[in-house]
Parts: sequence; structure tokens; C-alpha cells
Amino acid sequence: MLLLLLGIIFLHLAALVLLFVSTIVSVWTTGESTTSDLWINCTTSGCIPASTGEWIQSVQAVMILSIIFSCLSLVLFFCQLFTLQKGGRFFLTGTFQILASLFVMSGAIIYTVMSPEWVPEGNSFGYSYILAWVAFPLALISGLIYVILRKRE
Repeated sequence: MLLLLLGIIFLHLAALVLLFVSTIVSVWTTGESTTSDLWINCTTSGCIPASTGEWIQSVQAVMILSIIFSCLSLVLFFCQLFTLQKGGRFFLTGTFQILASLFVMSGAIIYTVMSPEWVPEGNSFGYSYILAWVAFPLALISGLIYVILRKRE
């Protein structure tokens, strides 16, 4: 049982780290001389703040919400681990983690759909964008595991 709990915590922390990195690091799109992310666009001549378009602000918002919900889910897991009665399920923890995965999926989808209008021709998606898509199934799987998990002695 201890190995199962450690595995679940490791999966949750891996998803959380990927969410942090994908939101903070400036490589959602990359080109020969430019990189851009949710917050700033950089070229060889300097950096400027990201577009103030509504779609980029919605991506920023849902990525931050995914981090918040994933952090809350981890805190709730530890609280429920010590306060939940035997045989109880971690529904609240699982719900928050599933919401975090849905938020990161929404952000990545919005960025995918809207970036061709904003990103210069010849640029490609960077590793932060890919990490966001990798964080989505990890968060979803850990959320589903929390919902299925029962507390034992």
C-alpha cells in the first residue's frame, strides 16, 4: 500500500512539475531567431510582452488555474489521507485533479487553434507546449486513480 501511495504522489508531482515548467518557460513556439510563450515574445533584438489578445489571456488563465487546482489537489490528498474514514474514497482530491487536467487541455487546445493567426510563418511548437500536452494525461490519470482509490488501514 505504501508503494501505491508513493507512486500516486510521484505521478501527481510529475504532472505538477510539468504544469509549472510549461507555464513558466518561454518556448511555446520557437523559430530560428524567436521564441514565444504565454507571457513574452523574444527575438535576437530583445523581448516584448505577449499579445494582449483575449485568447492568449484565456490560455494564461486556464494554465494558472490548472496549477492552482493541481496544488490544491495535492494538499487535499494529504489532508484526506489523515482525516478520511476507512473505506472512504478521495473524491474531492480526484475532482480537483481532473479539473486541473481539463484546464491544461483547454489551454493547449486554445493555443493550438489560435496560434496560426499570431505566430510568424516558419515557427514551430516548442517543448513547453509539448510538456503541457504531456501534463494533461498525467493529471487525468492521477485524478482517476484518486477517484478509484479507497483508504485502507
